[in-house]
Amino acid sequence: MSSKKSRSKYVDESFVPVKSITNGMIILDNNEKVCGIKIMPRNIFIADYDTQNAIINNLKNVYNMIDYEFWIIAADRPVDINVFLSQLQLQYNSTSDQTKRKLILEDINKANMFMNNNIVDTEYYLLFKERNNDVIAKRIRNLINMFANAGLNTHQATNADLRIILDNFLNGGQTTTFGTVIG
Repeated sequence: MSSKKSRSKYVDESFVPVKSITNGMIILDNNEKVCGIKIMPRNIFIADYDTQNAIINNLKNVYNMIDYEFWIIAADRPVDINVFLSQLQLQYNSTSDQTKRKLILEDINKANMFMNNNIVDTEYYLLFKERNNDVIAKRIRNLINMFANAGLNTHQATNADLRIILDNFLNGGQTTTFGTVIG
């Protein structure tokens, strides 16, 4: 019985040392795990000058306290506003007030413009590589606390987050399925 890996139209995944993505970790062929946190964006430029400087200095302190190799990743994720568009359409259909209909139609047109221009959200991650699950759990807890003290919200990167990161690097954001086998 022979089996072949399917050919992706985007990239040949055979060079990617990914065994699986599970429990918020990319498991590599050598059993090392790549994991980390997702850092929620915050526009510091709407804050006053002193607050901006405080946040920047707090981030410098966070990065200087990390005593292991890490990567900062910025990944674009397509924005799906189809549910929002459906809700607007329902509102438009359910009102007879012409002024409200005009305002809702303007919002629908603006949302369609966003959809047609491939608008993306930029997401930020701090990732690291480690084998030991206890060390991973401790590092993630510490990172979440340190970033919270710096004024930023974070959480452990999910499987979906990690897939988005891989898709961005390997396929320009196009979704793939790794390890598809045809028998």
